[in-house]
Amino acid sequence: MTESIGLMEPLLPPEATGDLNDLAVDLVSRASSFAGMLNPVVSKSVGNLVRSMNCYYSNLIEGHDTTPKEIDRALAENFSTEPKKRALQKEAVAHIAVQEMIDEGLAPDVHPISSKYGDWIHKEFCDRLPEEFLWVENPTTGEKIKVVSGKHRDGTVTVGRHIPPLPENLNRFLVRFDEAYDPNRLSKLQRIVSIAASHHRYAWIHPFYDGNGRVVRLMSYAALKKIDVGSELWSVARGLARKKEEYKALLQAADGSRRSSRDGRGSLSQTALVGFCEFFLNICIDQVEYMSSLLDFKTLSERMRIHVEEMIAFKELPKGSYALLREALLVGEFERGKVEDITGLKDRAAREILYTLVKKKFLVSDTPRGPVRLGFPIDVVERWFPLLYPAAK
Repeated sequence: MTESIGLMEPLLPPEATGDLNDLAVDLVSRASSFAGMLNPVVSKSVGNLVRSMNCYYSNLIEGHDTTPKEIDRALAENFSTEPKKRALQKEAVAHIAVQEMIDEGLAPDVHPISSKYGDWIHKEFCDRLPEEFLWVENPTTGEKIKVVSGKHRDGTVTVGRHIPPLPENLNRFLVRFDEAYDPNRLSKLQRIVSIAASHHRYAWIHPFYDGNGRVVRLMSYAALKKIDVGSELWSVARGLARKKEEYKALLQAADGSRRSSRDGRGSLSQTALVGFCEFFLNICIDQVEYMSSLLDFKTLSERMRIHVEEMIAFKELPKGSYALLREALLVGEFERGKVEDITGLKDRAAREILYTLVKKKFLVSDTPRGPVRLGFPIDVVERWFPLLYPAAK
C-alpha cells in the first residue's frame, strides 16, 4: 500500500513561529560565549568525560541503566562477569565509539540530518553491540526479529499509539526527509530549528527495528556541532534524560493529527511540532548554561582546590598536588621536567607528587615520559562537576 508522504507534514514550522527564532538566537549567543572557555587540551579531556555522560543519559532514556563507574570500567576493558551488566557495558562502549568518530571527524561527509548519516550511525553502533541486543520481539506474535546493522526494517512496527510508515514506503519518506532538512535550502536560524523538528520526524519515520532514539540523538548532537552551536563540552541527551517523561510526551504529542483548520496545513499538528521544538531548544540552552557554569575557570579551579586540600588532609594526595593540577587546567599540558618549577619543591619531592597524580589518574599522558594533562578520574567527577550525573550515581 502506498502511503502519502504528506502524512508527516509539516516538516518545519513556518519561519518566525512562536518563540522559535528567539530561542535559536539565544542558543547561538550562549554557545558563542561558551566556545573557547577552556584551553583546547583541557576541552578535549572534558570532551571525553562528556562523551561518557552522553552515553549514560542516552542509555537512561532507553531504560538501560549503566552506572558511570561501570561505563568507566568498560572503557578500560574491565567488564563485569554478570552477563546482563557486561552486555550493557558493551552497549555503552559502542555508543561512545560512534560519538568519538563524530568528534574526530570520521563520520561520512554528508549532513548529519540525513538518512545516509542515520544509516551510518546505526551500522557503526550495531556492529559493536553484543548479539543479545540485536534481537527484538514482535509484541503481537512474539516472533524474534534480527536487527541488521544499517539496514531498514522490512516489517511493520508500533510505537505507542503511532504506527510508522510501512517498510515498502520508508525510502520515499526518507527522501522527503532529506529534501526538507537540506541545509542549503534553509537560513541559519531555520537550520537550528530544523535540528529540533527533524529529531521528531526521524523518530516518526522509525526506519529501524531498534535503535532509532539513540541514532537520532547522535544525529542531533552531530548537527549542532556542524553549525558550531554544539560542542564536545555539552550534551542535549543529559537535558532530555532529566526531563524524560516530558520528552517522550512531547514526542508522542507531535505524532498527533492536525487539531483544527488553524493548526497548520499538514496532516500532523503544527502546534505540537512547535511545542516539541521549543522544548528541545530550551533543553539545549539549559545544557549550555549548565556546562558554562561548571567550566568557568575560577569556579572550577576553586572546586578542585577544595577537593584536593581535603585529600591532602586525609593523606590521599601529597602536598603540592594542587599546583600541578591548576597548571594543567590553565595551560592544558606541561612537560614533566617543569614539575620542580611549578611546585617550588626539589627534584625527588616534586617527582613523588607527579607519580601519585599520574597513578591516581588525576594527570594522564600518552607516553610514560610525555607531557601530562588533566585526566578527570570518575571518582572526582561529582566534586569537580556537581550534578553532572544524578547524585545517587
